[in-house]
Amino acid sequence: MNKYSLYEIIDNTFSLIYTKIAYPSFRLLRRPAYIRGGTSIEGGYGLTTGRFCRFDLPGGKKKTLHIGKNCQFGDNTHIVALKSVHIGENVLIASKVFISDTSHGSYTENGGSDPVIAPSKRKLISHPVKIGDNVWIGENVVVLSGVEIGKGCVIGANSVVTKNIEEGSIACGIPARVIKRWSHDKRKWIPTENTD
Repeated sequence: MNKYSLYEIIDNTFSLIYTKIAYPSFRLLRRPAYIRGGTSIEGGYGLTTGRFCRFDLPGGKKKTLHIGKNCQFGDNTHIVALKSVHIGENVLIASKVFISDTSHGSYTENGGSDPVIAPSKRKLISHPVKIGDNVWIGENVVVLSGVEIGKGCVIGANSVVTKNIEEGSIACGIPARVIKRWSHDKRKWIPTENTD
């Protein structure tokens, strides 16, 4: 059982008071936290975060970050939701995870991101990100724009998710690839044939 120091008890008490004033649907937003454009958050009932979480949102009336019920985000979770990041229910996100629906320019053939233009001056390109219910995202994972992670997936630590991961999969690596799938018939994780 975890025991909190006196400092942690005091700090969590201040965080709880701040949470109930600023984001009453959240369970606990641990301080310090950086939320730009907090009016763009939708949902978040029962959300618990670690310290130093950062949400970069446009603000205003448009809801660009949807957080399902009873999610838990670890320390230093960073989410950029310019247009649409949808996080399902009961999602567990470890520390130092980066999720973004946005990039500075497009880097496909004829993408128009001229290298003589400073990256910060390139057009922002946004594609929706969707993370299904009951997903577990490990430490240091990066989820890039346009990605959908299906329900019940596990994303291994230090992975970079560049393409969709189908429901009931374990994926890891750079770029992340599926190494196991859940078998409903056998009630266990089955390794994929393409593992090394």
